Amino acid sequence: MALYEALKQVEALELDLVEVAPEAQPPVCRMMDYGKFRYEQKKKAHGPKKHTVVEIKEVKMGSRTDRHDVVHKVRNIRQFIERGQRVKVSVFFRGREITHPELGRQMLSGVVDQVQDIAKVDIAPRLEGRSMAMLLTPK
Repeated sequence: MALYEALKQVEALELDLVEVAPEAQPPVCRMMDYGKFRYEQKKKAHGPKKHTVVEIKEVKMGSRTDRHDVVHKVRNIRQFIERGQRVKVSVFFRGREITHPELGRQMLSGVVDQVQDIAKVDIAPRLEGRSMAMLLTPK
């Protein structure tokens, strides 16, 4: 197509005439919305934004939870840690149990002893209202 015809057509369609292959004989041009093309190229180069959602699993137990139940909960904690998830371990106190926070601290230290090979304590056990909680992360 002749240059003047191409320019006339591009002007009628309100597009841009963009030279695609200047080395070719004759040079190759393309009709396109150049602003939109540059915008899409910029978006493509920037890539999709990856939102990494850090999932925190919570494992709750009472201050008088039996040893067998704690073993079962530790098994779940291990599975979560092996998947790369962070785990919040909580011990809740009912009624007057809050007067003995050392029981909760002992339980949490026992959990740490059982998972210390694959996890580390990110936030040490601390009393939050009627529960004591700590955060474990994978090593």
